Amino acid sequence: MTNNDVLRRVRYIFDLNDSTTIEIFSLADFTVTEEQVSAWLKKEEDDTFLKLNDTALAVFLNGFIIYKRGKRDGEQPGPETQLNNNIVFQKLRIALNLKADDILAIFQLVEFQLSNHELSALFRKLGNKNYRECKDQILRNFLLGLQRQVRPNHDASDAES
Repeated sequence: MTNNDVLRRVRYIFDLNDSTTIEIFSLADFTVTEEQVSAWLKKEEDDTFLKLNDTALAVFLNGFIIYKRGKRDGEQPGPETQLNNNIVFQKLRIALNLKADDILAIFQLVEFQLSNHELSALFRKLGNKNYRECKDQILRNFLLGLQRQVRPNHDASDAES
C-alpha cells in the first residue's frame, strides 16, 4: 500500500476533514498546508497529486496517536524516515489502543483468518527470529475491517474516492 492510500483510508474511516488532518500533523510538531493535504489525497493520475513520503506519514501517525490517546509524558518519539507496513500497523494499533483480540475481531469482519501467533509476529522487532513481514493484503484487510467496525453503514467503495 502506498503512503497516500494509508492516509486516504485513515481519513475516511475516522471521517477526518482537512482542518483535523492539519491539526493531527501539528500535534506531532509538523506544519502542513491545506494544499499539501489536498494534493496527498488526489489520485495519482491527477496533475496536482503529491506523493506522501515516509517521514510525513510517520509524523501523521505519531500525531494520530496523540489525537486519539493524548500526549505521553517525556520526550515525544521522532518520526521514522523509513516506514513499512509493520510500523504503520503498529502505530495504528497504539493509536486505537487495540489488543490482539480486538485486532482479530476486526479481521473477522472481513473474513480474514489470522492466528494469534501470526499476529504477534507482525509486531516483533525486525531481526527477531519470529518477525513476520506485514504484507499489503494484511494491512488492507485490517483497514477494511476497521472501516466496517467504525463506519458499518458506509459502502467500502466510498473509501476509494
